Amino acid sequence: MKRLSILLSLLGSPALAASGPFFSLQNTNFVVLIAFIAFIGLLVYMKVPGKLTGMLDARAASIKSDLDEAKSLREEAKAILATYERRQKEVQEQADRIVSAAKDEAMAAAAAAKAELKDAIARRLIAATEQIASAEASAIRQVREQAVSIAVAAAGDVLAKQMTADAASASIDAAIAQVETKLH
Repeated sequence: MKRLSILLSLLGSPALAASGPFFSLQNTNFVVLIAFIAFIGLLVYMKVPGKLTGMLDARAASIKSDLDEAKSLREEAKAILATYERRQKEVQEQADRIVSAAKDEAMAAAAAAKAELKDAIARRLIAATEQIASAEASAIRQVREQAVSIAVAAAGDVLAKQMTADAASASIDAAIAQVETKLH
């Protein structure tokens, strides 16, 4: 294969297009061809193609190991991302449950506050009604007492005007007799 590639490179070279004898050291194209073949031969003798192939293989192996490491890191990152997404979902669900429980507690507290407010209003209404009834009874009592006082005063005035000394004595004796009968 190597010989065939060398032969083809010789056939395709511009050396064949030169004038004069080709296999002469006077022909620069021939000299350049011999130098090129010697250079290629030296490279093959020094095993440069093998070294280049070894370096390329080492580089390919390094790239492959880097790719494998990148793939494993990618898989690890995917696993971590999935874990965090699952945790985020769990935290979101927990937050939703907390918010729902807080709403329920707030509704229950509002209902309890409404019931307590209704009870307080009812108690105050009953207390106000009782105060009004008490004030009304007190006012009626005061009016009656005032009326009795006025009636007693008026009766005293009327009796004082109509009463004579004999009638007053007879009235006192009758009251004493009445008290004696009631006490005995």
